[in-house]
Amino acid sequence: MAAVDSFQLLYREIARSCHCYVETLALVGAVYTASRAALFARDCYSLIRLHFIPRLMHRGDLLQRFGTWAVVVGAPEALASAYAEELARQGVSIILVGRRGREAEDAAKAVAEAHGVETLLVEADFHLGPVTCRRIRDALKDKDIGFLINSVDASLGSPRGFASLSEDRLWDALNRNISAATLMTRLVLPSMVEKGRGAVVNISSGLCCKPTPNKAVFTAATAYLDHFSRALHYEYNHRGIFVQSLVPFRVGSAEWGDASGDQGAGGWLVPQARVYARHAISTLGISHRTTGYWPHSLQLWLVQYMPEWMWVWGTYMFSGTR
Repeated sequence: MAAVDSFQLLYREIARSCHCYVETLALVGAVYTASRAALFARDCYSLIRLHFIPRLMHRGDLLQRFGTWAVVVGAPEALASAYAEELARQGVSIILVGRRGREAEDAAKAVAEAHGVETLLVEADFHLGPVTCRRIRDALKDKDIGFLINSVDASLGSPRGFASLSEDRLWDALNRNISAATLMTRLVLPSMVEKGRGAVVNISSGLCCKPTPNKAVFTAATAYLDHFSRALHYEYNHRGIFVQSLVPFRVGSAEWGDASGDQGAGGWLVPQARVYARHAISTLGISHRTTGYWPHSLQLWLVQYMPEWMWVWGTYMFSGTR
């Protein structure tokens, strides 16, 4: 009996001495829960403010806000072409920059005929360096350039081992993705700064936030465009230049790793390129870094919180490569 009383007395003394610690831990837990709830509410508000409200409200004329001409680099790419078409639908004249070919010529002709705007096709091979820059600079002279759209070469998005890529293919990828976007921004930005208005949009991929095996060059190029855009935003935002990094996930087109072309596109998670472009342009001037499409924003949120080992494991499992 004495032993039982001694145990109860000891328990009461321990409970009394630990009571303050229990209250402290409960307070920490409450603060943590409240902070997570506040972050969740903020994310929900940001999602609605960015992706839904702009589509319900008229946000003014793009030509007056930014300029009358848009320079689009990588026009044969599905997203770049769709973005150019959406700008043209709102009255913006289009300059397509890239290698001259049937696809580029057809894209320029289709935009002009469908929307009645001026279009100009400028042949550019960024392997040539300064020679190409001079040709582009001459073509842009005396034009009110309000938009620059750079799009990553999505053909690199198909799973392929790095060592299997030829040197010519790698050199071409560096020029088309990194050199082209960097040089075009350098060519266009000074005139925008002088006018105090303009928009630079770099379209990369949501894969930029995670290292992805068998897509090393593609994810590295997208990460470059993402960081390049974010740095320019902080550097030129106060001078009236809006720089946006678009980081979409899968869009229904053959160029983005969908071997069946547009089959399967139009769903909730895999929109058609035109649908994506319409959503993405509605975020212009609001967010300097976004997926451009609200279901993709949910995907990006999951990817960012996913452990890297789980991402790599899932990449191997779904791609069937190792």
